[in-house]
Amino acid sequence: MSLSRRGFLKLSMAMAGVGAATGLAGCQNSASTNGGAKRVVVIGGGFGGATAAKYVKLFDPSVDVTMIDGQSSHTTCPFSNLVIGGLKDIDEITHDFTALEKRGVNVVKGWVTGIDAEARTVTLKDGSSYEYDRLVVSPGIDFNYDAIEGYTEEVANTTMPHAWQAGEQTLLLRKQLEEMEDGGTFIMAAPPNPFRCPPGPYERAALIANYFKENKPNSKILILDPKTGFSKEPLFREGWTANYGNMIEWIGGDFGGGVTKVDPDTMTVTAGGTEYQGDVINVIPPQKAGWIAHQAGLADDSGWCPINTGTYESTMKPGVHVVGDACIGSPLPKSGFAANSQAKNCAAAIVAMFHNENPPEPSWVNTCYSLVAPDYGISVAAVYAVEDGKTVSVDGAGGVSPLGGKNAEKEAGYARDWYASITEDIWGS
Repeated sequence: MSLSRRGFLKLSMAMAGVGAATGLAGCQNSASTNGGAKRVVVIGGGFGGATAAKYVKLFDPSVDVTMIDGQSSHTTCPFSNLVIGGLKDIDEITHDFTALEKRGVNVVKGWVTGIDAEARTVTLKDGSSYEYDRLVVSPGIDFNYDAIEGYTEEVANTTMPHAWQAGEQTLLLRKQLEEMEDGGTFIMAAPPNPFRCPPGPYERAALIANYFKENKPNSKILILDPKTGFSKEPLFREGWTANYGNMIEWIGGDFGGGVTKVDPDTMTVTAGGTEYQGDVINVIPPQKAGWIAHQAGLADDSGWCPINTGTYESTMKPGVHVVGDACIGSPLPKSGFAANSQAKNCAAAIVAMFHNENPPEPSWVNTCYSLVAPDYGISVAAVYAVEDGKTVSVDGAGGVSPLGGKNAEKEAGYARDWYASITEDIWGS
């Protein structure tokens, strides 16, 4: 790569809104041009939803923006592995919505139970409802518990946490690791594609290994994976060996690595006909779009939400846009940075539509940093554009970390810089 990693990070943060900003000059008077303030309702306060709410308001302050979330703050999945590995406190990755309110976004705490796309209304559990001209849905993920025999939501909440939605299960998994005896076995059941944060399981294994190395050096980590390969595999394998020797073992789909059954009573999992026993078991099940997307008829048979390229308007429900992990945005991965980039393009498209203008040409960026150890980082980065109506990767833009551990310490710093930058962009003042 001719561009430095730090330089790419700065360029990425800037480019995330380039396509969105293009052509929006003068779009500050939708109330007068449309006979009254337009109304945008956003469901979800995470990377996609909070970004969409903020940027619609930035692009056109006259738009009435309401963001609805079931919580009063958002705990990020990015960097939650640092909490599990004992390197951060969960408060450090939890962000409230105060700055959004200061920007004029009406933040509502409540659970959405229904979307009526024809009447253009959103209904909450308490019976209240909100009308909209455009709706942005960013519900994140839900889980296909039926895919693994014996694995239920109750098992996840009490015995074998997935911790793939940051919060209580993040703390539960951390507690289980702290209570595990030295010499114990940690088993991870990795998910099949597609899933949230492709490098996430392998970063988690690394940071748990870092904790074991310092506190329980005789312990072992076993990853049972239905896939035949995984994101940044050569970099992870190199980093695992360099930092932890043979502590981490990965068994992929070619060798029967996919978990098909669990038994919380005996703390065992079954993969490829073989039963494995662990002291702490982290089961990350197959995933799909968040519940409300299915309730509203936004998801197809794949379990995810098809959208129009660039505008992120649902192909199934007019007037409704879906951003973040729930949408079918390939080749963009399901990541926090991708959700942020998607939401900015979506916000720009909505404002343009309110002014009867063509949405600006979209562009996207994504950078995925992973920490193999506190001072050992790796990354993959890409820029995306539209060609012939399809999203494609831009040749020569982005890249991956070099093998050999070169710049690994610097990349660990870049990872922390990235997190600080993007969370400030979304939830900061």
